[in-house]
Amino acid sequence: MEQQKKYTIPAMLRNSFSKFGTHQSLVFVGEECRTYGQLKEEVDVVSHLLISLGITKGDKVAILSSNMPNWGVSFFAIATIGAVAVPILPDFSPNEITNILVHSESKAIFVSGNLLAKIGQPPFLFLKEIFDIENYKSIISSWTDQNIQIGENLSAIEVEEDDLASIIYTSGTTGKSKGVMLTHKNIVWDAEHGGLIQVVTTNDRFLSILPLSHTYENTLGLILPVMFGATVHYLKKVPTPAVLIPALQIVKPTVILSVPLIIEKIYKKQIEPRFNNGLLIKILYKILPIRILLNRIAGKKLMKTFGGNLHFFGIGGAKLDGKVEKFLREAKFPYSIGYGLTETAPLLAGAGPTISRLQTIGPPMPGVELIINQPDPKTGQGEIWAKGENLMKGYFKEPELTKEVITPDGWFKTGDLGLFDKKGYLAFKGRLKNMIVSASGENIYPEEIESVINNFRLVVESLVIERKGKLVALVLLNKEELEAKFQSFRDQAEVYNEKLDEIMQQFVDELQQYVNSHVSKFSQVQMVIVQSVPFERTPTQKIKRFLYS
Repeated sequence: MEQQKKYTIPAMLRNSFSKFGTHQSLVFVGEECRTYGQLKEEVDVVSHLLISLGITKGDKVAILSSNMPNWGVSFFAIATIGAVAVPILPDFSPNEITNILVHSESKAIFVSGNLLAKIGQPPFLFLKEIFDIENYKSIISSWTDQNIQIGENLSAIEVEEDDLASIIYTSGTTGKSKGVMLTHKNIVWDAEHGGLIQVVTTNDRFLSILPLSHTYENTLGLILPVMFGATVHYLKKVPTPAVLIPALQIVKPTVILSVPLIIEKIYKKQIEPRFNNGLLIKILYKILPIRILLNRIAGKKLMKTFGGNLHFFGIGGAKLDGKVEKFLREAKFPYSIGYGLTETAPLLAGAGPTISRLQTIGPPMPGVELIINQPDPKTGQGEIWAKGENLMKGYFKEPELTKEVITPDGWFKTGDLGLFDKKGYLAFKGRLKNMIVSASGENIYPEEIESVINNFRLVVESLVIERKGKLVALVLLNKEELEAKFQSFRDQAEVYNEKLDEIMQQFVDELQQYVNSHVSKFSQVQMVIVQSVPFERTPTQKIKRFLYS
């Protein structure tokens, strides 16, 4: 793989525009109307638009938009003139968006029409302009494209590797957002080295389903494919099954980046019920050779659903359910688990589909150092520390917070627990902040208990927390499957409710007994509470634990 001569976004773009001019670049599903040559022309126009507005090197420009080709155009234009992009997650509340615009001191913002209402009336003196990202027209002034000055030589603008490229405000699961400062080198270096785990070529077709404002999709779903001349396809609507399934058949993607929840839902709603449909299939599925055969058949059908050409299904952002992963392996589905954080731009470790190992992530990404700080002598578990060229510059306007997570000798404290197996593969065990210390001083890892709970019938997802010194499991059940069991009692309200309460209590007792027989004595749950509504989630589909603690 050819290395970048200079790790900046403008240098990467110049190289790609030169090499891949006639190849398709960023397009909507079903449309092929933007070559890399045309992408360059659009980026140049928007770059000059920003310059004409008075945006200069170091100024902050926000992007609040659903995924689309123009998201990438805007991001590249901001980087081209040395300004700093501030991607904002579409799921943020109006109050959070206002706080980000104020804190970042953004001078302009590109916004898609469906999110414009979230901005409201801008009370910020420093915000010069709001642009409709779909056509780059001004929303708050009479400014038009006739005001664009084309005189500036964009290639003459000096952008250095250590210059700030982006400030990404994390949603996190602990409540407060932080502005992660990523340099040009952080992002481009991470994308290039991610390409060593999975080779990307001009023949690849990415289907983008995660928010571009998150560093996972931004670096690996935008920068990486553009670096190697691949095509990225975007959906015009939210990726519901009704939208996604036809798109998969049109695009026939070779690469998809996802979070665990998506593939877990597909497995639990479409695949697992088939193996529980009748006593005979249940018995047969417990016989290893037959189970593998059935999983292989289901895997072939799953591949067809995804278009038939998929060779890399990247999973990141949270821990994948063990039962689901076992199915994917036996089904020979080309999944790959990656590990990283916004603060590391994001990728730190991973393995390609052909060398993955069950319940591990993979070795450190080339060029990245990972250590387990102060590992437990018995388990080998400890906090994961990282070092590499992809490590953030720090948290914006938060020097003290930066010092808390980056040691004087350059190690980043991830706040994640993990260990290395005998082959040097990293295994993720959970968040350090989520760890619960028992009355006897034992370390309890909620994520490990949750993986056991999630394997029980009817369980969709769970959350283990501590309340008044007790371990409590909050459990969300498959309502459709549960209600189907009581269909015959629908017309008898009293009988229905009585039966439901009776069966529910029986279910809770069985679940608690099952879980406590599969975990250590100090990890046993004292109470199971059935959730009436789904858990609230971050934009990367992690449960917001802080809301339930």
